[in-house]
Amino acid sequence: MEVLVWLFNEFETLDVFGPVEVLGKLPAVTGFRFVSLHGGIITSSQKVPIITERYQLRRPDPGFILLLPGGFGTRREVDHPPQLQALRQLVEAAGFVLSVCTGAALLARTGSLDGKQATTNKRAFGWVAEQGPQVEWVKKARWVRSGNLYTASGVSAGMDMALGFIADQFGQAVAEQIAAGIEYLWNRDREADPFAMD
Repeated sequence: MEVLVWLFNEFETLDVFGPVEVLGKLPAVTGFRFVSLHGGIITSSQKVPIITERYQLRRPDPGFILLLPGGFGTRREVDHPPQLQALRQLVEAAGFVLSVCTGAALLARTGSLDGKQATTNKRAFGWVAEQGPQVEWVKKARWVRSGNLYTASGVSAGMDMALGFIADQFGQAVAEQIAAGIEYLWNRDREADPFAMD
């Protein structure tokens, strides 16, 4: 099972590398590909440069996981049709989609979340919800699962979601073992959201 990580400038670093750390401990994961619309160096909001492959219209390995981060760059990318078109194609081809933080805004703009439940960073909740009026936004949730789509709240919640995904697909014991191995206090309750706002 391959993980395809979709990147754009000003992505949030932990949105990517928190879940990558978790998923990378899973024996079923065969590798990671960091992909962007045009390829080359993509830089996070924290000035971390990542070399990416250029997106090509071809089907990746079946059953792959698509990991989509958030970050300030989403404010620009929600109005970038080529980016949204490529993402829509990847979402349709993916076995599972894991979105962190304001990455849900991009998913919403592709229409992939229409009629589904989702959550996002609570500090940007209003703006993200505007990107998908047909989405059932959940205000109080650490992460939400809707079929093969997982959306997480802000930044560090991506690690909780990744462990929740592993628990769903590979068993609670596997998720617990990975959390212990990285000395991470996993927030197991997806509905426990201390950052939710009224």
